[in-house]
Amino acid sequence: MQLLQVVISLCGLTLLGLSPMAAWSHAFPQRAEPRVGATLAIAPTRVRIWFDGALEPAFSTIRVQTASGQPIDQGDGRVDPVDATLLEVNFPPLAAGTYRVIWSVVARDGHRTEGDYTFSVQQGN
Repeated sequence: MQLLQVVISLCGLTLLGLSPMAAWSHAFPQRAEPRVGATLAIAPTRVRIWFDGALEPAFSTIRVQTASGQPIDQGDGRVDPVDATLLEVNFPPLAAGTYRVIWSVVARDGHRTEGDYTFSVQQGN
């Protein structure tokens, strides 16, 4: 009987210990404009990425650069003040070419996620 109580107690502690961890998660991209790997006929003027959870604005960044690594965004990358799941940045008219989006976000629970992707423009503005 005492062994059964010990096992039940250990199971309860294990479940209690896992519950807070289950609530912690990283913020992952759900969709992006332009899409990952897209080839666009018309050059966009901004990049927008929606995540599956709220982001910490002070610790979330996004930038866009040319294939050779030259920054082209306007330095105004931010988490949208109305939609805390949206990270966005603007840039001037783009020439034809391939561009790399680099992002790093911190979810409200403190977990960092980062990544990058490319898109191409067939004909510049």
